[in-house]
Amino acid sequence: MSLFREAARQIFRKPATVKYPFEPGIVPPGLRGRPVWDMEKCILCVLCQNACPTAAIKMIPKGPDAGIEYHLDRCIFCAECADACPRKAITMTNNF
Repeated sequence: MSLFREAARQIFRKPATVKYPFEPGIVPPGLRGRPVWDMEKCILCVLCQNACPTAAIKMIPKGPDAGIEYHLDRCIFCAECADACPRKAITMTNNF
């Protein structure tokens, strides 16, 4: 009988879940989302590549095509690359 009583009480309560695709989720402060590079500040020092534990970052230092190759499927969002950057060219976003 207590199962029926519990089900009757839950009918009048607000749902505990969020309708994510239709309503934006609540992002907690300090979330380590996808890293973003500011290439204006980047000096291609390779410290972020060396600090990445999963080798998700690869530097391409070849002339005018110099840049960063980032593998999102390997990234564990640990923010080690952002901590290692001396120019603070890498920031962690709230995108998850």
